[in-house]
Amino acid sequence: MRRQRVRVTIPFPSRKVTRKVALEELAILEAAYPAAVTALVYRDPFELLVAVILSAQCTDARVNVTTPVLFAAYPDAAALASAPLDDVERIIKSCGFFRMKAKNIVNAARALVADHGGHVPREREQLEALPGVGRKTAAVVLSVAFEGPAFAVDTHVFRVAHRLGLTLGKTPRAVEGDVTKLIPPEQWRHAHHWLILHGRAICKAPTPQCYACPVTMCPSRPLVEKARGVPRPARPAASGPAKKSGSAPKGRAR
Repeated sequence: MRRQRVRVTIPFPSRKVTRKVALEELAILEAAYPAAVTALVYRDPFELLVAVILSAQCTDARVNVTTPVLFAAYPDAAALASAPLDDVERIIKSCGFFRMKAKNIVNAARALVADHGGHVPREREQLEALPGVGRKTAAVVLSVAFEGPAFAVDTHVFRVAHRLGLTLGKTPRAVEGDVTKLIPPEQWRHAHHWLILHGRAICKAPTPQCYACPVTMCPSRPLVEKARGVPRPARPAASGPAKKSGSAPKGRAR
């Protein structure tokens, strides 16, 4: 009979770590992931924009399999803007939510052609005005395609930032605010990738691999051990006063 696995729920820390500890944690991640870049394959800002829209609720690996076929058929905004919707749906079907995503990328392409000469804008407000583009997608495009000061919060970033005690934020915007207060703007785009890669490699959902984690001061480690039922090391017994050599314990008087 196959034994069923019991899913362990790991709570987030109830308090933020100090700024000093937070900066130490981020420095460790920077050293662990020095060449952190996006896993999405793209050749220009237009391809990145489309890839990020497709990546919602989908792995980057699946997107990277899909986009070469899509861009071979529709290589730029003008081509995608005039694409038959059913053909786009067919190409991107494996990415999930394909009907909604097909509408978004086609309508975004139409907006690029109509309002921006077929080019992806560099301003956040203009990016967020495009169909299918929210704050996270805009931040990825700004930080990756244009190397601008933006910090995108996806599910990995949200989870890892909480587990490290960098934030208590209930929303992606709150998490973004907490993390970006810790580091200068020129590091925001890099920190996004440190947290993502750490979330994929070690600090996984639902259960992190704390035994392999270089962030030894992480406040979630004892929470994970407790949730897994790992006993804490026993405290050494307090040493009493030294006994005199050759003396025997006193007995009770008869």
